[in-house]
Amino acid sequence: MKKTIKDYNLENKKVIIRVDFNVPIKDGIITDDNRIKESLKTIKYAVENKAKVILLSHLGRIKTEEDKIKNTLKPVANRLSELLDKDIKFIPNTRGEELENAINNMDVGDVVLIENTRFEDLDGKLESSNDSKLASYWASLGDLYINDAFGTSHRSHASNVGIASILPNGIGFLIEKELNNLLDTINKPEKPFTVILGGSKVSDKINVIENIAPIADYILIGGGMAFTFLKASGVNIGSSLLDKENINFCKQMLDKYPDKIILPIDVICSTSLDSNECRECFITDLKNNEMGLDIGNGTIKLFKQYLNNSKTIIWNGPVGVFENKMYAKGTEELCQILSTLDAKTIIGGGDTASAAINLGYKNSFTHISTGGGASLELLEGKKLPGIEIINDK
Repeated sequence: MKKTIKDYNLENKKVIIRVDFNVPIKDGIITDDNRIKESLKTIKYAVENKAKVILLSHLGRIKTEEDKIKNTLKPVANRLSELLDKDIKFIPNTRGEELENAINNMDVGDVVLIENTRFEDLDGKLESSNDSKLASYWASLGDLYINDAFGTSHRSHASNVGIASILPNGIGFLIEKELNNLLDTINKPEKPFTVILGGSKVSDKINVIENIAPIADYILIGGGMAFTFLKASGVNIGSSLLDKENINFCKQMLDKYPDKIILPIDVICSTSLDSNECRECFITDLKNNEMGLDIGNGTIKLFKQYLNNSKTIIWNGPVGVFENKMYAKGTEELCQILSTLDAKTIIGGGDTASAAINLGYKNSFTHISTGGGASLELLEGKKLPGIEIINDK
């Protein structure tokens, strides 16, 4: 059990909180503030307990000076100020006199947001490589470190592993919630336990399948990755997405878990993703010039039979090209099915979370993870360095 923010006396302490404000911004406007809202509980707790709050976050990737202009955290500071209903002191630098003076002049309850940590990646990738001098500098600004950025916890960066290796530390409420939902479910799922896997490539999910297959009752496979499994089973998949290097892996899994791995029986297909025409057909009726782009109605009904009898469900990866309305039905129908079940339902972040939220199902599941990559690595059975470094109780 990791230490949490509740295990410390915060009064008059400078508390560095690593949050995940990596939100989509278009023309200076935040188009989805969910990650900011998810951090509010931890920030408010620190403010209410008379801490001086110093926030660190990344935003996008920084490879050029132009990237710094479009990936500034200033719009985030403005939105955070609205959500907290208090002034946020934004420092447009990641180090230096202005930052140090601002922190030295803080009163209890004040909140300072430091500029995008990945600005330090422009010259030597100091943030992403966990540069010890940068970590030491940031650590020198505070008394206590709290990691509440689940979405970056699978990375070893200066702003998480680096600072936590120096200061007394703990996790915030968001990471605590993520671990309680994801780890508890993986380690002790109520049976029957069903996993839905989608997305494009088998290679992205090999470790998940190997780790989860022994404990899951059923694995329902959709999305582009399904066609490599179908190819391995001897089906003509036309021009559908194929991960040639992993056909043998799929065959091995199908041979080892013939009653667990459930594949699509029909698809929505077209000759091109750009075409305005599509049709539904049995998986065995795909023509050589057609590609499957969504699961069909028969597959939705098949999957529903397994889901209706499940007590625990984890879903990682859309089952169709949901960004195109023509191929979003499978993903939307699964959202609808899961939203009605008397079961523990967990969405594993990333594209699946985006699809579920955009389709209007944000509050319809037990838990929607804020970290696609981090949740995927937990499903793979891996340890997350940003959490492993945190002190145990």
